[in-house]
Amino acid sequence: MEEKQFDAKSIIGYVLLLAIAFWFFYVNKPTEEELAAQKAKQEQVESAKQEIKQPLVEVAPKAAMDSLGKVAAYQQLGSFGYSQTLASANGGETVIENDVLRLKINNKGGYIKEAELKKFKTSDSIPVYLIKEGENASLGLTFNTRDNRVLDTRELFFDPTLQKVGDSQQLSMRLKVSATQYLEYAYTLKPNEYMLDFAVRSNGLEQVFDTSKEINLNWELEALSHAKSNSFENRYTKLYYEYEGGKDNNLGISDLKEKEVEDVSYVAFKQHFFSSILLTNTSFKKAKLVSENLIEDEDVDTLKLKKFTLKTPLVASSGNLNYDMNWYYGPTDYKILDGYDKNLDEVVDLGWGIFGMLNKYAFMPLFDFLNKFLPAGIAIILMTILVRLAMSPINFKQYLSQAKMKVLRPEINEVNEKYKDNAMKKQQETMAIYSKAGVNPMSGCIPALLQMPVFYALFSFFPMAIQLRQKAFMWVDDLSSYDIIAELPFKVPFYGDHISLLPIIASVAMFFNVQLTGSQAMQQTQQPGMPNMKFMMYLSPVFLLFFYNNFSSGLSLYYSVSYIITIGIVLVIKNFLLDEDKIHAQIEENKKKPKKQSKFKQRLQQAMQEAEKQQKIKKK
Repeated sequence: MEEKQFDAKSIIGYVLLLAIAFWFFYVNKPTEEELAAQKAKQEQVESAKQEIKQPLVEVAPKAAMDSLGKVAAYQQLGSFGYSQTLASANGGETVIENDVLRLKINNKGGYIKEAELKKFKTSDSIPVYLIKEGENASLGLTFNTRDNRVLDTRELFFDPTLQKVGDSQQLSMRLKVSATQYLEYAYTLKPNEYMLDFAVRSNGLEQVFDTSKEINLNWELEALSHAKSNSFENRYTKLYYEYEGGKDNNLGISDLKEKEVEDVSYVAFKQHFFSSILLTNTSFKKAKLVSENLIEDEDVDTLKLKKFTLKTPLVASSGNLNYDMNWYYGPTDYKILDGYDKNLDEVVDLGWGIFGMLNKYAFMPLFDFLNKFLPAGIAIILMTILVRLAMSPINFKQYLSQAKMKVLRPEINEVNEKYKDNAMKKQQETMAIYSKAGVNPMSGCIPALLQMPVFYALFSFFPMAIQLRQKAFMWVDDLSSYDIIAELPFKVPFYGDHISLLPIIASVAMFFNVQLTGSQAMQQTQQPGMPNMKFMMYLSPVFLLFFYNNFSSGLSLYYSVSYIITIGIVLVIKNFLLDEDKIHAQIEENKKKPKKQSKFKQRLQQAMQEAEKQQKIKKK
């Protein structure tokens, strides 16, 4: 085979290629600045590599520290030192949520760190949190162990296990003594529910718990403000509870209230429109309840309203705990709470007795029906019209009585003047005039008394109607809070730092209503020791103006419409339905008829006559 020979041209070509390559590398060699930059970059890379390798280098020392830490944990916590050696003791949280509720449960303490209501916003358009970053709420068990330790679960770490069962999320938080011995908080959250199942159980701790001493459950919550006026919101923020198999009560709104109650089945930390409620299937045998007002100065204390506390001992059976409970974190909505069939509707303060019944069975269903196809503001107006029309027969009776009293006024004045020095005789003659005319002087009071339940029921209904929350109407941006047409550069005592228009309209309408309906009372001679009725009637509109400036604008809208409609009804009754001449003729006709007195009136008249005789004898 003939070998390939390199000629001179080939050699020259290779030399030229090498020369060109050397020239190319020489021309493109990095400058001193580029070399410095490359060196710095290389140093950064090496440093990053060292940082990545650092934990690996410290594995052995960390294991040694863990061993020492484990010994320290057992020395401090006894059997529960085991829980502090698990990975969960490094912290962390678990989130469970559905379409309406989002909860963060902290490894430390095993309790809810954050509770967000996903479908609600505050007055500042931020999410509504009943619990925020664990800053305003805590739940824990304090207990004694057989080795004479007192532990609080709020300071210990729980091991979380989350699983999905069907459409529900189940979270087990276990404070472990060993792999099979533990104290457990079990949470189960179902779809579209504000209510979640909650259980407190223990397994294998009968030799750990010192059951000769109480195992206390401690639940605390500082209610966060969600509305424009924290003082108005605080008025409806109370601690409610159910006890003795169905009775319910609350601690009121005082600055500090403590109470010990037995046989408690639920405790509700209720805010104006939102509530946190703990229910138990096994009643708490006794419970200490505390409500503390956190607002001393409304201008300074703007974040929190009240601090609520529940402290109750849990009873261990055979050395272990087994309590099935429920948590409710959600709106204070009557429909939702009533749907659980656990007497939770009592948390919604609709009034007591007949007032609450009127709201539950009349006004709430009526408003909900109207609000299905009408905006909230229009629904309030139409509801007010219907209520006033339904009350118009009572109004007619009241004004008819006033008209009769007006016709008899000259005769009554004559009697008052004739017997001004004889009160007994004056009373006898006045009653005789009423009897002959067939007029009952109390008939004007009865219609007014019949309207009082309606007045008070609606006074309770509108501020508590969550249906009005953040519903706009005309210039009002939120019917559940006050409206603002002007901000004041200063704060007026009992009035506030703003001007609301609806209370002004309601006050003006009330003033003219007083002029029409209170004329008879104003004309009456003031009796000694009795309040000046004319002054009281003029004071009422002023009181309404000041009192309702910080109240629910839905309530002020109701009063405004109600007084305007009442003025119209009164004018119609007085100008078209009542004829004073006919009333006078009827009274004169009644006087001619023989009157048969009832036995009660006969005895009353005899008693008055006897009293008059005794008075004359004393004078002699």
